[in-house]
Amino acid sequence: MTFDPIAPSESPRRTERRKPARAPAFARLLRRLGLARPRADIDSLARRILLPTLPISDEEHARIHFHDAGQRLARQEDWARLGERIAEADAARLHTPGGEAAAGLLAEGARADAVAAAGDAVHDARTPDPAGLDALEQVRADHPDSYPIALVIALTHMDIGRAWRMCTAKGTATPDREAHFLDHFRRAEDLLGSFDAETHDAPSLAAAQCALLAARPAPRRRVADDYARLIALDPGSARHLRALGEALLPSRFGTFAELELEARRMAAQTGAHHGAGAYTWVWFDALAIEPDGLGTVDAEFFVDGLHAIAAQAPDQHIINEIAAFCGLTMAPRTGATRLPATQERARAAIHACLDWLVAQHLHELHPLIWSQALIGPGPGPSLPPRRALVARGRQAALRVIAERFADEIADGCALGFSSAGMYRLPAL
Repeated sequence: MTFDPIAPSESPRRTERRKPARAPAFARLLRRLGLARPRADIDSLARRILLPTLPISDEEHARIHFHDAGQRLARQEDWARLGERIAEADAARLHTPGGEAAAGLLAEGARADAVAAAGDAVHDARTPDPAGLDALEQVRADHPDSYPIALVIALTHMDIGRAWRMCTAKGTATPDREAHFLDHFRRAEDLLGSFDAETHDAPSLAAAQCALLAARPAPRRRVADDYARLIALDPGSARHLRALGEALLPSRFGTFAELELEARRMAAQTGAHHGAGAYTWVWFDALAIEPDGLGTVDAEFFVDGLHAIAAQAPDQHIINEIAAFCGLTMAPRTGATRLPATQERARAAIHACLDWLVAQHLHELHPLIWSQALIGPGPGPSLPPRRALVARGRQAALRVIAERFADEIADGCALGFSSAGMYRLPAL
């Protein structure tokens, strides 16, 4: 596989819920579209949403397990075993319940200490101590035929390179930061160049090669092909589809028209794994980052994809992700932030999916997912303590659910949740 050089220095359909006759039809319609607020106090209604909360989910436990395993093996300098673990995870296409690749998490843990030390130095506008990378390069020399070891070191260079590009410390000129960024990405390319993802049957290698697009002089010409190779190696992973959509955003390497084309192409190519859900996954993070894509996305196809994803009965982590997306990311906008008519119709159609997702598929609340939906994608300011994030996410989730189901609980009833779905509890 050759690369351009781095630049020099069938799903179930939605069923409508019956509303009490006392609510005016027009008011109910506005509420379903997210264009009106229920008259009752939302906070008091939210107290009648009896949804079990899981502050630490199975997904989080799994991610911590693989990350810590990689970090532990690196600290013990058991590089041979680390390489075996990454290769085994690649070969088995091992993922967390929420779809994160175990090989990537192992590699992330293995480089965590080196990246943290270098990142602290870059944040202070200092050149990182080369001893850490020198030690990793020696490990590479000791294991010249191990693609997992080369992968860990290449990803370390990419993480440090990105830290330089994002650095805002005083005394660091933009050209200098970009030069450091390119230096690290060139070294990463050199390390990965000896290994072919298809030959080694290694999705982690293909994913790393996609990450190199950030430093290529003309990434737009190859982004679709590079991601197609990755997805062909691991077609069951929604994470790669989401990364493809983000890479094709106008702010990255593509256009909305190209994103739409690739979303449809992936739906056709990975239909056996995702059905219409592939289309939705390609657009999923892209719409969260750039809502202008609502003017291009096929809302009906996107909703069909949500049905397909939910019908596969995935882990509650995924149900919480798509419910938070529909409920918060696609929440109504007012005033100056109101969307144009075409985008607003697509937004309202997606937002309305919260009803059946909550009623039929949501069994437990993962509040950190909802707080992340409130914060939005991408790097941001320092986050509040975990406890505050959990409380904020829980409050946001219960409020938006109470608002959507206000008519069902306005008479004093409560809503309970189980694996069989949502049910009403009579008022005491």
